[in-house]
Amino acid sequence: MTHEPVSTLIARRVARREFLGLGAAVASMPWLAPHAADVTGSLEFTEVPHGADGHHHLPPGFTGRPLLRWGDAVMPGAPHWLPGKPDADAQQTQFGYNNDYLAFIPLPLGSNSSDHGLLCVNHEYISSSMMWPAEMVPGGSGYSAKVVAAEMAAVGFSIMEVVRENGVWQAVPGQYSRRLTASTPFRIAGPAAGHERLKTAADPTGTVALGLLGPCAGGKTPWGTVLSCEENFQFFFAGKADGVESTNHERYNVGRLTLFPWNRHVDRFDVAKAPTESNRFGWVVEIDPADPTSTPVKRTALGRMCHESATVTLNHDNRVVVYLGDDTKFEYLYRYVSHERYRPAMGKANHTLLDDGELAAARFSDDGTLQWLPLVFGQGPLTPANGFHSQADVLIETRRAADLLGATPMDRPEDIEVEPATGRVFIMLTNNSSRKADQLDAVNPRPGNWFGHVITLDPQAVADGVDHAAQAMPWNVFLLAGDPRNPDHHARYPGPVSENGWFAAPDNCAFDPEGHLWIATDQGLEWTRTGIADGLWVCEMSGPQRGRTRRFFRAPFGAEVCGPEFTPDGTTLFLAIQHPATDGLPGTGYATPASRWPDFDPALPARPSVLAITRDDGRPIGGQS
Repeated sequence: MTHEPVSTLIARRVARREFLGLGAAVASMPWLAPHAADVTGSLEFTEVPHGADGHHHLPPGFTGRPLLRWGDAVMPGAPHWLPGKPDADAQQTQFGYNNDYLAFIPLPLGSNSSDHGLLCVNHEYISSSMMWPAEMVPGGSGYSAKVVAAEMAAVGFSIMEVVRENGVWQAVPGQYSRRLTASTPFRIAGPAAGHERLKTAADPTGTVALGLLGPCAGGKTPWGTVLSCEENFQFFFAGKADGVESTNHERYNVGRLTLFPWNRHVDRFDVAKAPTESNRFGWVVEIDPADPTSTPVKRTALGRMCHESATVTLNHDNRVVVYLGDDTKFEYLYRYVSHERYRPAMGKANHTLLDDGELAAARFSDDGTLQWLPLVFGQGPLTPANGFHSQADVLIETRRAADLLGATPMDRPEDIEVEPATGRVFIMLTNNSSRKADQLDAVNPRPGNWFGHVITLDPQAVADGVDHAAQAMPWNVFLLAGDPRNPDHHARYPGPVSENGWFAAPDNCAFDPEGHLWIATDQGLEWTRTGIADGLWVCEMSGPQRGRTRRFFRAPFGAEVCGPEFTPDGTTLFLAIQHPATDGLPGTGYATPASRWPDFDPALPARPSVLAITRDDGRPIGGQS
């Protein structure tokens, strides 16, 4: 059975308007207003103005202190960080580079503490030109095996104990401290474990992969573990393979653009020498932060893609639901539903729920409904006739399977969060400058979408909760980002927008304990298009100012804002500031950075860092003034 693409349906309407009538088309789309219940009242602060410089900025009455910086000690006894001197052994004990996803786990375990906990941090990738002197970057005479080893140790994951004393947060190396790197063994589980396409000469079992590559956002499980999502793993591989994997590699862009040429010194990153190695990446990884001796697990039932997030919620019947986004232009939104139910008494034994369930891709219709398309071997086109011989094949080639099912290509689905008060699902779509006028559909309504948008799914409320496992559910547009004062942006927001309240490229998001939605941005190289640095905005979801968006935080230029993560009481906001003084700043580098944030020491380069933001009066970040 063939399906007419949504883009075909909507293109007829857009073609008649020749895009000049996009404003009318936008007005006719499904729109969602924040719910009207007045729960928290207005959140008041002096808004941070738009702009761009080498510092970070917060409203008066708030303080942001660096908590963890690249090179800081993670493991007890870690040596002092020496800038510009690659040392893999040292880096394996120190805080990694380009911190992204953050998860706070209260201590004691099982408590609701907001003064003591574990901070879990992804380290997505490295920026060689900002880490090393010029001769040590790719293309330089000093780009050696020693440099590559240090870079491999700088990606991955960090777990640190953090404590607030006298209002100030400190990181304390201790019994929970852990570093996972590009060389750490990970167990492979689920339907693809042990499959021939995951076997290598170094691992003939196909069950042990070395390394965590490109971990971006993530999620937390009800049983106390953390999910870390491998995103742009393809940039770590070079070369081209012939045979059965060539089409697979092409669909994932493996070997097409190598940003990190580790293959020059490590053979497994050379696709021609190790054609199945890249199949062992692009998964969701489960990590137990409370057990530093445990082996992290790649959960293949959740599919292989450039994962941005893995947001876990419980269905009304206690089945586990995971919402997943593939953060690449024209890729898809996914959902996983476990077959069995979560049982609190089983504790961490519930992890098997992530190995046995149904993965589905989303198809959006322009009438405001979404259909979930199961990715199940033997159903529809997912058969040997199309190169799928098992469920393992479907999961290894998740993208191609979704192609054949007719999923809706999206504008880079990134972070996904579930609103606690309603069960509504919020999805950040960062941007897609490559979308043309003949590729529009109702859920991706703007060509050359430089600014991104936010959509919602609204699962049906039932007697005992919310039905996140339904085969169909309504969708709505929450906002179209950009400057509403500029008619060329075709921006639209759910409430009043101040001069500084508009933004571009929504990326990560979070709800605070008061119910406000916080949206972090990542414009990448394109921040020079808007002239404003990335940052963090808050949208009020209730009360007399519901729908209002305002800028709360401004990052140093060239950086993106990741996280965000609140303590249970909302009095601390952790933010990960990635690649400061890098994007869109020609000529910046290790020796000549555009900013030396956060240390501002002439002997130190710019350093990706985690900030701990608190209110000077000690009240919740999202509380009333």
